[in-house]
Amino acid sequence: MQAVRAWTLFTEHGDVAAQVRPEILNSWGRSREAHVSTEVEAAPMADESETDAVWNDTPLQAAVEAVESELRRTAEDGDLVIAVTDANTRILWTYGGRVMRNRAEQVGFLPGGRWDDESVGTNALDLANRLDTPSTVFSAEHYARIVANWVCWAAPVHDPASGRKLGVIDLSTTWDRTHPIGLATARVMARLIETAIPYSTEHPSAQPDQTADPGLVMTLLGTAETRLDGYRLLLNRRQTEVLALLALHPEGLSLEQLHAMVYGDQAITFSTLKAEVSHLRHALGGQLSSRPYRLLMPVATDVQHVLALIRGGHVAAAVEAYGGDLLPGTNSPALSELADYVAVALREALLADPQPDAVLRYSEELSPYDREVVEACLRRIAPPHPAIPLLKARLAVAGR
Repeated sequence: MQAVRAWTLFTEHGDVAAQVRPEILNSWGRSREAHVSTEVEAAPMADESETDAVWNDTPLQAAVEAVESELRRTAEDGDLVIAVTDANTRILWTYGGRVMRNRAEQVGFLPGGRWDDESVGTNALDLANRLDTPSTVFSAEHYARIVANWVCWAAPVHDPASGRKLGVIDLSTTWDRTHPIGLATARVMARLIETAIPYSTEHPSAQPDQTADPGLVMTLLGTAETRLDGYRLLLNRRQTEVLALLALHPEGLSLEQLHAMVYGDQAITFSTLKAEVSHLRHALGGQLSSRPYRLLMPVATDVQHVLALIRGGHVAAAVEAYGGDLLPGTNSPALSELADYVAVALREALLADPQPDAVLRYSEELSPYDREVVEACLRRIAPPHPAIPLLKARLAVAGR
């Protein structure tokens, strides 16, 4: 085998007559310069309390725990050992299939294990972390004999908001179990973790997207945006719908109530909803209780704001605050009903008190074909009111 011949020449004579990949040769060189022995028995272990401090209560831990069942199933199905590291290639979390679990323990492939190539020699975890790209190390490409019969696939994991590299995920097994989709699987697992990472507020790149509003603030009318303590949360449509319903029901909702409000009579399992709630709980830093599901922080929505203005008779301010339909295109029956309620309430408020400036904004930006509201305003005002020409022009446009 070419890699075996190359490894033997390099470790015994410092030369490589057979061809190996440049990244492997460079890593062998770093390992040798760091005086790593090819006969090392296990990876050195970092301080346990320090490792716990790096892992506990972090976005990476929250993400891994959110997708842990998928990671475990992948490890068991392929008899792999899966590891997640920090940005220094120190292992923070592992899970192994029956065979690989024991082998991993014997070589220090455990939380706290230092798997940079200057500690334990060439391996895929180090290459993926160092090069910031998915990497494979096969059999004798490893520098240390303890993993010479392993094949390892690793891919970097990044914070999706800041782009900061958090560490890598590695999938390892013995060389005779190698599979052509191993590296692709590592990439998929890395993306899976990234999608579950709560929005990071610690990176400077997040600062321009910050506002001063405390607690949870949701914009739902016309557009969708969610901020927690001023920082924008990255949520998909379904997660936004679930969170919106919880925000609009501060008393809390049971699993059954929330399911009916989100999905109606669709054949969607409770476990699907629980998965969405679990993601939201991590995104909110745990501030979402169960039984009932209830938010545990100050909450404000533009929906509640508009309805409060209508109740108080502040029609012009309500029109100003109304950005458009509530979550246009939503499939949630409860949110669709609420969208109709808010739109009708605003329209009825304008019919009862058709203030010219408010009606103009409503007819120009929100409902350009609602002739009845414009006509109500024209009946209320008399010449030479400056809004009359504009309102008549709006009627003419609406009548086309």
